[in-house]
Amino acid sequence: MYAPIALFVYDRLDHLKETVEALRKNPEAKSSDLIVFSDASRTGKNRNRVERVREYISTVSGFKSISINQRESNLGLARSITEGVSEVLSKHESVIVLEDDIITSPYFLAYMNESLVRFRDDERVISIHGYVYSVRQALPEAFFIRGADCWGWATWRRGWNFYNPDGLALLDELKHRNLIEAFDFNGTYNYSGMLQAQVDGRNDSWAIRWYASAFLANKLTLYPGRSLAHNIGNDGTGTHCRGWASIDVELSKTRIDLSAVKVEPSEEAYLVFENFFRYNRRSIVKWITNLAGKLKQL
Repeated sequence: MYAPIALFVYDRLDHLKETVEALRKNPEAKSSDLIVFSDASRTGKNRNRVERVREYISTVSGFKSISINQRESNLGLARSITEGVSEVLSKHESVIVLEDDIITSPYFLAYMNESLVRFRDDERVISIHGYVYSVRQALPEAFFIRGADCWGWATWRRGWNFYNPDGLALLDELKHRNLIEAFDFNGTYNYSGMLQAQVDGRNDSWAIRWYASAFLANKLTLYPGRSLAHNIGNDGTGTHCRGWASIDVELSKTRIDLSAVKVEPSEEAYLVFENFFRYNRRSIVKWITNLAGKLKQL
């Protein structure tokens, strides 16, 4: 049995169509339940766009089943995802999570479902991730890094139980345990600054709290050595992405082989990520600044 797919949508019809079409090219789609969470418009300005998205959702096919949850009021991205994931996991042991701007490889669902089964009972593993940066150095076929991530991911009920929405408590604990530098990939990516911004009310990121929750629990997330997901929200329309072209990737044209992966933090991959962040430091600063401003508006 395949894990259900939770798809979070808002008002970007063109992006959503690309997301759904790519997902349907996965052979496992026709055996997967698709659960759509459609947030309501925040203001009257985008009500028509939300309605067009909802009209499209009602026509989608190609999955084992499709259920649609139309919110009557605007929850915002963070609340929509946290409540939606919690709702799915109250009924299922695992879930695959996508937003409406994530394009997937035809091998995405195979990787996700195989990983969810393989590491189902391994308490060291908190989640599975489908995206990986377009780095200059070679990465292992698949590898683990401490923490969690947010662009095409999956988890189990046991993993989501570690999610702590209290950003201040998370930040205080990181400081108390002297983990800020490691949390920030040796100072190359200002994750702690993003968490501080959430605490200060300058963004409402659920993802930074998910990462911090997993990191403090010393849990691992599995990554593919070649990306199986691509964020097309980097065109300026998305909540998460604006102004950082370095996040663009080419989707893997082959399956990810999990046979040799070891359940331990990959020092090799950590250093590759660290070098990637260091090389793209200026772009990252600009991206974080834009992200904070965008999230504040939601």
